[in-house]
Amino acid sequence: MYIPAFNRVSDPEKINAFIHANAFATLVTNGRDGPWASHLPFVYDEAPGGGILRCHMARANEQWRHFETNPEVLCVFLGPHAYISPSWYQAKVSVPTWNYAAVHVTGRAKLEDDAFLRKTVEDTTRKYESKMPKPWDMPIPEDYVVSMMRAIVGFSVQVTRIEAKFKLSQNRSLEDRLGVLAGLEGSGDPGSRALAGFMREQGAASP
Repeated sequence: MYIPAFNRVSDPEKINAFIHANAFATLVTNGRDGPWASHLPFVYDEAPGGGILRCHMARANEQWRHFETNPEVLCVFLGPHAYISPSWYQAKVSVPTWNYAAVHVTGRAKLEDDAFLRKTVEDTTRKYESKMPKPWDMPIPEDYVVSMMRAIVGFSVQVTRIEAKFKLSQNRSLEDRLGVLAGLEGSGDPGSRALAGFMREQGAASP
């Protein structure tokens, strides 16, 4: 993706944290009839220089068949995003824009065995159930689990490249950035307020 120098993020800790926090991503492949995209929850196993993404999809989703002939895939992790009004800037000659954070992960996908699939499903479930007031601990019969597993396939993505872009008004003056934060925080849109929180976490209010 296009990344101006002031929007590029290279810190592995920031990138890894972003992937973990925004793990419901878009998987893009190339099939015989052109590009194909699915929206899936990933588990990220970090490692120096890349790591592995783990995931599963419905067996009825033909996208997994693309891995055999064209294993290179793109996973797009998208964070908070919102419209930015020029009325929030101190500078009067300005235009609207959109602030957002995104990480693109390129890698090689391959199908995995049943043990991998089960662990991935269990790890994914535990990750999100851990945030619930009363976590569900999968109290279901083994034969039912086995039958459900037959309807899905597990796959891994060996990460080969990561690109991260946080477009958070870094090219604006401090006064303009503070105006953007005030505008976002005063919005009735939850996404705008989430973006404001992310901008503050990333130091957008700092000189």
